[in-house]
Parts: sequence; C-alpha cells; structure tokens
Amino acid sequence: MKLNTFYFNKIRFISAKYEVIQSILNKKGGYLVAPAASALVEIDNNKTYLNSLIKSQVSILDSGFFCILVRIFYKKKIKKFSGYKFLKNLLDDKKIKNKKILLIDPSKIDSRKNYELLKQKKFSNIYSYIAPFYKKNTNDPRLIKIIEQKKPRYIIINIGGLKQEPLANYIAKKISFKLNIYCTGAAIAFLTKRQAPINDMIDKFYLGWATRLIYNPRIVFIKFLKSFKLLKFFINQ
Repeated sequence: MKLNTFYFNKIRFISAKYEVIQSILNKKGGYLVAPAASALVEIDNNKTYLNSLIKSQVSILDSGFFCILVRIFYKKKIKKFSGYKFLKNLLDDKKIKNKKILLIDPSKIDSRKNYELLKQKKFSNIYSYIAPFYKKNTNDPRLIKIIEQKKPRYIIINIGGLKQEPLANYIAKKISFKLNIYCTGAAIAFLTKRQAPINDMIDKFYLGWATRLIYNPRIVFIKFLKSFKLLKFFINQ
C-alpha cells in the first residue's frame, strides 16, 4: 500500500482516505493524532507532546494552515483531513457499530452528550470515562485498570490537545492487547453542538477557525495568531 507521507520534525504525517487510515490502525493497533496548528507550535518547548506525536501510528492533517505551508515549502500535494471529518467517518462506519468503544471525556455533561450521540449512531457497546484534570503528566493507573477490565476495541479521546496525545501514548505503552485510539479532541463537540457548529462545507474550505472565532472570539483569536509561529519551523528547515 503506497502512502502519501512526509516528515515534519520527525512526525510522520499521512495524507490518505479514511479507509486507508483505518486499515493501518486495524492491522497494528496504536493511536491516531490530528494536531492543530496552535498545538504544533509547542513542539519546541514541550518534548512530551512532541514525543507523543512521533510515536503515533497515524498523524493526519487537521490544520488547513499547516497544509498550505506544506504545499508551499515541501511542494507536496496533500489534502486536509481534519479530526472532525475523520470522526464523522468513524461514527458512520457500520463495521464498528457492535464493537466495544470507550469514550474519554472532559466532564459529566460532555460524557452524557457524547454517549447520546453514539446511541443515535446505533453503537451498542459504549463505555465512558471522565478524565481527571491532568497537570504535569497524564499517568492514570485507574484508567488503565478500566481499559484492561473492559477491553474496548476502540478508544475515542475527547479531551484537549497537548494532553490527549501524551495520554494516548501512555495507554498504548501500558495496555496488554491491541486496540485503536483516536485523539480527535473537540471534534465530537462539533457534532453534539457543545461547540460552534461546523459542517462539511466549512471544514472543506478551511473555515472552521472563522466559525469558532464568532462563538469564542478571544480564545480562538489568540490561537489563530499563535498558529503563525509555525512559519519559523518551515523557514528554518
């Protein structure tokens, strides 16, 4: 299987369709990451985060701005495949409807909303875990114990960036069986309407940031400006 891949600071990114990405994970297990541009700028001063991206089985192209920079500086023909789009494909995948799925959520209300969404999508074996507030590290023996007991085939991590990826790396190293872990963060909140509404057209034309800017201007604008620091990584390579 020939893949359109490239390396950015030792992170292996893959530009491929959902079926190809899912087949890679189904074969070997491991975890998928979809780093936002505002998170990628942290790789210089957050080695734990960088290592978790490097160790991922699949890194997809969540950021439209990052895709544009890759096309300019790497001359690579790639397509954005956001965490939002990947998660939509995953939740519509009939092959996994009867598999055990564990949701790792940031709060009780998110847990309830996410559970209801998967029930609507006809999933039948859903488990939920409300993550504690991870500070310096994401070591969570209680979570590992639950995973070993329940033995889910798939885990969807719905907590924020910079934490979900190290958590996935931690889980992958600790568990004793093969499973797929998806670090899609806030993507599920777009589907449950817990965050600004995003549709396929908005996502396709890289306008997700603009929609979020309307609903949460201060935080999104700061992240938007922060994303421009990515330029220095490309210029310095």
